[in-house]
Amino acid sequence: MKKPLIIVESPTKARTIKKFLPPRYVVKASVGHVRDLPKSTLGVDVENGFTPRYLTIKGKGDLIKELRSAVKAADDVFLATDPDREGEAIAWHLAELLKLPDPKRIELHEITKAAALAALEHPHHIDMDRVNAQQARRILDRLVGYKISPLLWAKVRGGLSAGRVQSVAVRLIVDREREILAFVPREYWSVTAHLSAPSDEALVFPAELISHRGEKLEITAKPQADTVVAALKGAAFSVASVKKREVRRNPAAPFTTSTLQQEASRKLRIRVRRSMQLAQALYEGMEIGKEGTVGLITYMRTDSTRIADSARDAARDFIVSQYGQEYHTGRVHKLREGAQDAHEAIRPTDIERTPSKMAAFLKRDELRLYTLIWERFVASQMSPAIMDQTTVDITANEYGFRSTGSVMKFPGFTKVYEEARDEDAPAAEGKGDAKKKVRLPAMEANDPLAFHKLDPKQHFTEPPPRFTEATLVKTLEENGIGRPSTYSTIVETVQARGYVVSEERRFKPTDIGFAVNDLLVEHFPRIVDPKFTAEMEHDLDKVADGNGDWVAVLAEFYGPFNAALGEAEKKLPKLEIRDEPTDEICPNCGKPMVIKTGRFGRFISCSGYPECKTTKPIVKDTGAKCPKDEGAILERKSRKGRIFYGCANYPACDFVSWDPVIAQRCPTCNSYVIAKKRRGATTFECGTDKTHDVSSIAPKSDGAEESDAE
Repeated sequence: MKKPLIIVESPTKARTIKKFLPPRYVVKASVGHVRDLPKSTLGVDVENGFTPRYLTIKGKGDLIKELRSAVKAADDVFLATDPDREGEAIAWHLAELLKLPDPKRIELHEITKAAALAALEHPHHIDMDRVNAQQARRILDRLVGYKISPLLWAKVRGGLSAGRVQSVAVRLIVDREREILAFVPREYWSVTAHLSAPSDEALVFPAELISHRGEKLEITAKPQADTVVAALKGAAFSVASVKKREVRRNPAAPFTTSTLQQEASRKLRIRVRRSMQLAQALYEGMEIGKEGTVGLITYMRTDSTRIADSARDAARDFIVSQYGQEYHTGRVHKLREGAQDAHEAIRPTDIERTPSKMAAFLKRDELRLYTLIWERFVASQMSPAIMDQTTVDITANEYGFRSTGSVMKFPGFTKVYEEARDEDAPAAEGKGDAKKKVRLPAMEANDPLAFHKLDPKQHFTEPPPRFTEATLVKTLEENGIGRPSTYSTIVETVQARGYVVSEERRFKPTDIGFAVNDLLVEHFPRIVDPKFTAEMEHDLDKVADGNGDWVAVLAEFYGPFNAALGEAEKKLPKLEIRDEPTDEICPNCGKPMVIKTGRFGRFISCSGYPECKTTKPIVKDTGAKCPKDEGAILERKSRKGRIFYGCANYPACDFVSWDPVIAQRCPTCNSYVIAKKRRGATTFECGTDKTHDVSSIAPKSDGAEESDAE
């Protein structure tokens, strides 16, 4: 008897669906794409409507035979590839390759029995507008990559590549680095008074100097600060005014792809690529005891914050039962301008599957990411947090001070979740003790205040920060560059090509990155123009929506691009990227060693390469001693570019630590001490026993970054 056949992309998804669907269904996996453009040639006929030439992907022959046999044995075929443009294109390629005359397309936005049965009841035709949008993107990327890359090989060096989106990402990183290099720090000073009020003499609070004779005061040098301090000597401080107001903080929207990547990077220290791998696994299905295998989250490639009515109702019931009616609002979060609304936001498929219930079934990082998604979704439907904020203006002689404090009145959504903040914002001028959250005593206008001390501090303005993975993804999204499905690939590709390296979790362009970027900016300005790239994304969106012609989009792009390519081939000089010399001599051939830049950063190599392939890592002496043999502790990089700390006597000594080892020893057991950095503050722990008291070791402000969680 013939059975209906369902074809999905992933074997994991196939296994999950097979377990909860009736046994009459046969479920097979295409294992991703089945056809693509050829690798050895352009594969696009630019003279005849940009017709692509698709070939079966190498190694997929046996799989195609298996799928063809399954189609012959089926009475119905459902194509259930991922519900996005890429998945739509794979469905179309499968239909073409398997010669399906009228294929039925279904979309699974979550991998649950209810969602699958509902989708099977409402199949539809393949959306050729979405297919054509994907084809146009693929061909655009092929034209840029296969036309510019050979030029880079000839004029710069082999192994390089250009990409329609990756090159824009490199430009953002290079432009930021040049801002940093050109930055000139500017000195400024803060003056903080430490005071107390009659209502609570034991409570000393800070107040920041903000004005002189009613005008805003900026202190730019020590003599000016000294003048202020002298003028305030013996001054009487009193309250000028007290203003109280209620402040509401609304919860963040449920996750989109980019906000999930950003928050996982900031809060969990999980890299963008890794967070998408984990999300894919949670979407495709996990074994959770008696329930069997089920998808735990909705589709993870989306830029919509919309949620289904059923999910909103379930959230309401859960929040009211767990926290009370006052904690629920059921907010509808506004879509970001330009966002597609094909899929829901990323949320748990069942809110009753709390992180505590899932802890027994998920691995550490799976649980951490699921917890993040679950908490964000629940919080998004909760009430605002309400705070009472008090601002106290204070006078002393002709100077004005201000102190601000806030008290949580109603926690609202913060009872479940609070969004992490980027750690890369430039230091704000006027930073001082009064900028921190402070507890204020009860005060009224004209109250005299007791003076305790005056604290002048020197500061310097800081350059714009280098991009982290999170802030690069955020910038790409804000500028309309790329799509949710491409962010992680972009982040990985710019590193894989050696254009940027990650140092302390921040991107720094290499010499090759500078050179290639400058070449592209000069000769292909439109290719690396963020605005032009965003316009291309908009044009592709119009094609997907049925409001644009994909061939016309390609033609409009290719004419100017081909002309620029011809000019570049004539005018572009041969660039020479010189290696940085060292004082070392190769131990194998006697030639000088040089510093090169590779995929995972800088390393030392023999100048006789390729005849001599001797290499060694660049290591940094931390000044600490190995607890095993007193050898020097060196900072090194793993093969994946992750910083770690190990003994200089390796392999004779195998001591290693992912956390920085400092020179001081534990005062309790004399073991080694590691530095931990959290939210910009460094603390120390005994490397042998965390319970040992190491508080006598003063934290430093320049501690190393926390390592990646992978």
